[in-house]
Amino acid sequence: MEKVIKTTSKKKMIDDNFIISQFMDYVLSTNEEPKNVFLFCKENKISEADFYTFFGSIDALKKQIWLKFFENAIETIEKEEDYSGYSDKNKLLTLYFTLFELFTANRSFILFFLPNNKEAIKNLKSLTLFRSNFKSHIVTLIEGGNSELFKKSATLSNPILSEGAWIQFLSILKFWLTDTSKSFESTDILIEKSVNTVLDILDTKPLESLFDLGKFLWKESKL
Repeated sequence: MEKVIKTTSKKKMIDDNFIISQFMDYVLSTNEEPKNVFLFCKENKISEADFYTFFGSIDALKKQIWLKFFENAIETIEKEEDYSGYSDKNKLLTLYFTLFELFTANRSFILFFLPNNKEAIKNLKSLTLFRSNFKSHIVTLIEGGNSELFKKSATLSNPILSEGAWIQFLSILKFWLTDTSKSFESTDILIEKSVNTVLDILDTKPLESLFDLGKFLWKESKL
């Protein structure tokens, strides 16, 4: 994630990107989270008032970091001139590939927060805003899909489909965390296979009854 530091001749201007950059540097340099806002601000010569202008707590800051990952990915995607004309499959692939390119650029930070142990589950709470925006984007792709396949899936339960996409995304993320292949080629292959599998499932008529059951269970859970 790029550092955004605005300066004047007299004083450094503080914004949310600057605080995020300082936080990520702190974590990677010390291999630990700051114990509290006061110590973090003191270490980085930031007033607590400036910190609280943008974040209500350290946990809130961590959630915003993950949200920034997602927002940066969408911003990158939308800059592609031909994106609106992509097939539904390629839109999904573009989303995943762009996200994991950003993750790779920040891999050391992500490995700190999502280690391969029980702490990773606890730290998934930091992904709540990311998850909400990810699922909303999936629903948007489904509802705006230009293929018969996506039109068909739009008749199913969008909450179930978006939750399924989220679970799929987490499985890819978990794989990427331990991927040691060159340029994470194995993760790229998994992304392609995962997207193809999902589209194949949506196109399998015998599984329509399974989706009907999913819609029923979703409806019952809302009662």
